[in-house]
Amino acid sequence: MKIQSEIFGKLTDGKEATLFTLTNNNDVTVKITNYGAIITSIFTPDKTGSKENIVCGFEKLEDYISEAYLGSYPYFGAIIGRCGNRIAKGHLEIEGKTYEMAINNGPNHLHGGLIGFDKKLWDAKTIENDEYVGVKLSYFSPDLEENYPGNLKVTCTYTLNNNNELGIEYSAETDKTTVVNLTNHTYFNLTGGKENILNHELELTATKMTEMVEQIPTGKIVPVKNTPFDFTSSKTFIRDMEGLPTGYDDNYVFDNEKGEFKYIACLKEEKSGRKVEVYTTQPGMQVYTGYWNPELNIDGVKKFGSYSGVALETQHYPDSVHHDNFPNVLLKPGEKYKEKTVYKFKI
Repeated sequence: MKIQSEIFGKLTDGKEATLFTLTNNNDVTVKITNYGAIITSIFTPDKTGSKENIVCGFEKLEDYISEAYLGSYPYFGAIIGRCGNRIAKGHLEIEGKTYEMAINNGPNHLHGGLIGFDKKLWDAKTIENDEYVGVKLSYFSPDLEENYPGNLKVTCTYTLNNNNELGIEYSAETDKTTVVNLTNHTYFNLTGGKENILNHELELTATKMTEMVEQIPTGKIVPVKNTPFDFTSSKTFIRDMEGLPTGYDDNYVFDNEKGEFKYIACLKEEKSGRKVEVYTTQPGMQVYTGYWNPELNIDGVKKFGSYSGVALETQHYPDSVHHDNFPNVLLKPGEKYKEKTVYKFKI
């Protein structure tokens, strides 16, 4: 196993971003930049041994900060925070005080606001030992950044081992009660981008989901049985999508409010033979099939577009701040936020 680093490019303020390349002994390579704590690529072999990038991302920093990409922004590979997913109407109430948040997704607040953790330059420290290689990324979010209360210290540690496991561990501490809901927004495409993801198969352990109206939970937890949202047996995305004109963008419930680390999902694709298993301490996962992903011209080649990747975003539920029956996303002084997700690559 080894880890290498190189300059990835310069941001508009002149600061340099770094690209870290993690490689294990099984031909799995993961590239991560400290800009947005973004996973830029994951190369894994298929059943014939052919190695391809199985996530949506770019080879150059300039593509991540281009107007074309940000104009229809899908958050490829980034760490999302301070609060992932949606907050209804942008109203955040904490300990009797209301904070008005940026409205950046219809009438709602999404993924930490206008300049979330996905657009920040994180401090980085490499890790190399007998068990894994990795990079520990740290960010200090000051009080009232994007109008979130409290000075927040955040770390995100990526690791890769010889079991082909990509680990993501989050921690956070605050000096004032705030909300924290961190996730990673990697989009998988196990064909290496040769086809869209509609024929990928997904299996989930979840038998329930949050009922949604216009992407905001009603507060009800509803069963998925006998609905298009049932993935308790492995099936392709396309199979039950006839009544879903923009595909899936839904939060699944795993009955894991105690934060146990457990298996929750398997994504696979028949032609390549590739599989990704998902393990997490998080209580929910947003499954988003990428209908709104932009088609972009990258170095003269058309790439991405609708259904170019599927995001498996382990997290707490959307709009949890307005639903007392949802797992808590409040973090108080003296407490420590800790979550872990592992993507395991198989053939």
